[in-house]
Amino acid sequence: MSEPQPSRPSQYRGGERKPAEPRGLIDRIVDFLHPGPDSKSELMETLADAEQRELIEPESRQMLEGVLRMAELSAGDVMVAAPRMDLLDIEAPYDELLALVIDTGHSRFPVFEGQRENIIGILLAKDLLKIQRAPELNLRALLRPTVFVPESKGLNELLRDFRSNRNHLAIVIDEFGNTAGLITIEDVLEEIVGEIEDEFDDKNGESGLYTLADGSQRVAGDTAISAVNEAFSVQLPEGEFDTIGGLVAHQHGRVPRRGEVVELAGLYFAVMLTRGGAVRWFKVTRAEAG
Repeated sequence: MSEPQPSRPSQYRGGERKPAEPRGLIDRIVDFLHPGPDSKSELMETLADAEQRELIEPESRQMLEGVLRMAELSAGDVMVAAPRMDLLDIEAPYDELLALVIDTGHSRFPVFEGQRENIIGILLAKDLLKIQRAPELNLRALLRPTVFVPESKGLNELLRDFRSNRNHLAIVIDEFGNTAGLITIEDVLEEIVGEIEDEFDDKNGESGLYTLADGSQRVAGDTAISAVNEAFSVQLPEGEFDTIGGLVAHQHGRVPRRGEVVELAGLYFAVMLTRGGAVRWFKVTRAEAG
């Protein structure tokens, strides 16, 4: 007859089971004098204090704070609003679709039929290229299913869905079932890690002005107006707005869309790229003297 087994302790130590040790008096006094944070704001202050004492890096603090803030946000807070969505028309010619894909630089596009509200699927840019090699392919057959989420869906839950379902884009709908906008996994992750710049967005320096091969200038939307004045020897007003993107949007009456051109002080500001409701890059050329 086997001997009875000893009771199993609740903790491991060094790969070997050891009995849990009771907390000492000193530990309990420390907890009483320095209790942990009781609210999210106190936790934020604790993180700030940890950064000041060089216990964590500034980037780590920003990411941790981003995770905490994200818990309070919903899809409606982060989405790209419907009027600014780049959509493909299922009835458009292939060359027109390809031009839009190249101009926008997105990897995924909602596709509509008839009206913009009638989204019938998602097209991957790489799938569009298959038609170039096999023209007999039907564009409809290349569409992926559309994922719809309500505006109220929390970002925490949405990120979990993106990961588990391997989706990168969802259409956001309002309480009446109408299209309110779209949201991508990149939009959600940027709430944690900050702005994710790709090679087109990358800046080499602080000015945000670059000379292109044709002699024109590529100018970031957040470039200071003073920097634009100095670079082009113009006198754009610097009082009410700090960035060239803000000034152009004000003069235009709204944020210009990709491909639109706004003239200011003898300069043409052609929108090259927008994201999140703001202009990321302008192509700036001088107006020809009449």
